[in-house]
Amino acid sequence: TKNIADVCKELDCKMVYLSTDYVFDGQGTEAWQPDCKDYKPLNVYGETKLAGELAVSETLTKYFIVRIAWVFGKNGKNFIKTMLNIAKTHDKIKVVNDQIGTPTYTFDLARLLVDMIETDKYGYYHATNEGGYISWYDFTKEIFRQAAELGHEEYSEDKVNVIPVTTKEYGASKAARPFNSRLDKSKLPENGFTPLPTWQDALNRYLKEIEF
Repeated sequence: TKNIADVCKELDCKMVYLSTDYVFDGQGTEAWQPDCKDYKPLNVYGETKLAGELAVSETLTKYFIVRIAWVFGKNGKNFIKTMLNIAKTHDKIKVVNDQIGTPTYTFDLARLLVDMIETDKYGYYHATNEGGYISWYDFTKEIFRQAAELGHEEYSEDKVNVIPVTTKEYGASKAARPFNSRLDKSKLPENGFTPLPTWQDALNRYLKEIEF
């Protein structure tokens, strides 16, 4: 990241750096502000992303540091694909309900980033889809509800039982994960950027994009 920032400085060009809520400690219930400097990364991932943020902000003035969370897109693995696959072989699924955030659809994020780099409104931003803060349990319930609505009846409530559990009860994660991934996005409209559509709408479009 530092090497790229150095080249951007040399060429006097803009840089976009995608970061994460993991630069914070994930505690409390208040949404994290984009200009908050109270960094306390929970794990190595968060530490490396914070190091990247600092490399950009200390080297450049023309930068957009955009923190995102709970990302899903057409390529690669993500939570939605994982849940859809698990439900094919399990009729009971335990999902944590004490980690709170908002999903981010890569398609919607990409549009925002293009809009952003065409301006000179530099600085720190938060970008997830709109639609409110939810738990992974809430997200799973909506994934299955929409999948069933699209004709995949194997995901209906009478076929798959989703059980809410705490992170402690679930217990499988090797890396510490934030309980509070709420990101305040009000800086986007304040600077003239169009907020992303709701995560419910994004999920609907995404399910129609993928094969499952």
